[in-house]
Amino acid sequence: MSDAAQPTAAEVRAAVEAVKTALDRHLAAVERRTGEDDQAVYQAFNELAAAAETYDELLYDRYDEVTPFEIPGAEDSLPPYSGPGEPSAVSVLIRRDYSVAEPQRLLAQAQRVEAAEYEGGEGLNDNAAATVPRALGVLFGEFEPDEIASRHKEFGLEEGDSTLWVTAADEPADPGEWLEAPFDQVDPERVLCRFDVSAVFDEDEDVDVDHEDEGIDEDGLDELDADDELDGDDELDDDDLEPLDAER
Repeated sequence: MSDAAQPTAAEVRAAVEAVKTALDRHLAAVERRTGEDDQAVYQAFNELAAAAETYDELLYDRYDEVTPFEIPGAEDSLPPYSGPGEPSAVSVLIRRDYSVAEPQRLLAQAQRVEAAEYEGGEGLNDNAAATVPRALGVLFGEFEPDEIASRHKEFGLEEGDSTLWVTAADEPADPGEWLEAPFDQVDPERVLCRFDVSAVFDEDEDVDVDHEDEGIDEDGLDELDADDELDGDDELDDDDLEPLDAER
């Protein structure tokens, strides 16, 4: 930032005074709290977060220093719950992200699922589960999402962020009512609780993975090329894959 664009010392001082005022207002609102979802507390929290962020930015721009604390902004939190006191129905919204870490393992597992559905290979399409999109459709059609989440490495997937929201409803939805747009009518003020999982929350980022405990034979995977098709000598042996549940 150029000297001309830098904030003045007076602006930084005014910003820190605004933080002090916001702190006092937040404490006063907390002391007068009338319930768990008090709007005054929520508003005071957002004002404090905004004031702290402004001060932090000006402090850095003027003196190249930062504050030793971080206050989440309003956009990082849900608004106070305003749904029914005793909801008669709930909706559970889940998002789980994965990256396809081992395409050949994914394809091999999907092909085994397809082969198991056609005993003796009769009626099995030669192109079944031959592509990653097709393989994903086969596996997610065969296994429950929770099972894929717990066994993702067996399917050549790597976990990303995930979140689960539980929202309240006045009454159960009619069959087929929201299927065309299942996530378009989410009211943040009706979220009862949410649970987030992300690598940004992990304190230990460099954790060694013990492949022996996961039942994965690395020798059977190192020679695979993600761009090669599964045929001939490149095909994964059954010993390299977890056994399928025969009762599925």
